Amino acid sequence: MAKRLTFLSPGGIFANFEHVASSTRRLHLAFFEAIDEPIENEDPSDRLLDVGTQLDWLAEIGFDDVDCYWKWLEMALLVGVKPTRSA
Repeated sequence: MAKRLTFLSPGGIFANFEHVASSTRRLHLAFFEAIDEPIENEDPSDRLLDVGTQLDWLAEIGFDDVDCYWKWLEMALLVGVKPTRSA
C-alpha cells in the first residue's frame, strides 16, 4: 500500500531546525570550537546558507509570519505559518 502524505493544514506551523551559515569567519570558527570539533574536520560538501535567504524562501513559497525564532551560532529554528486564506 502506498504511503499517504499529509499536508500542512491552513494555519499550521512549519518549523525547520536548520544548520545555517555564520555571518563571519570568526563566528564559524567559534561554532566549531563550541561543539568541540576541529575545523579540519569540516565537511567540504556543506553548503550552508544564511538565515535571511532561507526566510526569504519560506516567504516566497507563501508562508506568513516567517521568522527566525531561535539562533545559536550555526543552528537556527526557522518558522512560517501556512496562510488560512486562499492565495
